[in-house]
Amino acid sequence: MRLKWTPWRMAYVAGEREKGCVLCRVPAETDDEKNLLVYRGERCYALLNLYPYNTGHLMVAPYTHVADLTALDAETAAELMTLTQRCLRALRRALSPHGFNIGMNLGRIAGAGIADHLHLHIVPRWRGDTNFMPVIAGTKLIPELLSETYARLKRAFEEICSEEKGGGDSPDGTARNSAV
Repeated sequence: MRLKWTPWRMAYVAGEREKGCVLCRVPAETDDEKNLLVYRGERCYALLNLYPYNTGHLMVAPYTHVADLTALDAETAAELMTLTQRCLRALRRALSPHGFNIGMNLGRIAGAGIADHLHLHIVPRWRGDTNFMPVIAGTKLIPELLSETYARLKRAFEEICSEEKGGGDSPDGTARNSAV
């Protein structure tokens, strides 16, 4: 058996669990970079997963502490999807993935690590990102520091939001028609 050193995970594996809901705590704090929070919307926000399945693994969550998708009001549910679209644009701009896995795990039995506060996962995928390491060795390699991914995505969100307000390229990265 080969060993792969991932010392940063020890804090998660052996550390004490914080009291309360992390998805309520993070947006209540002001240090977005420390909390890997890349975008704040009116009703929902996006942050990097601290323990990602792949580089750029984002989570989109409502500020409202609810466990079930059916408990969201229509405006929050709509913003959850709109922000998911914006996340896809930011990920494409910053990381150029070839595809995405998007989904929710509702309930502990469905695999939710944070079962009491719903959140949507967006996992960028690249050709060849599943290789022998996760299959044979049960190990996933993340090739970039979270702080570097955060900086790239934060910049992409800022550019996209600026463009959505009327300047530059369109949110999907294509040039706007200046004659319109």
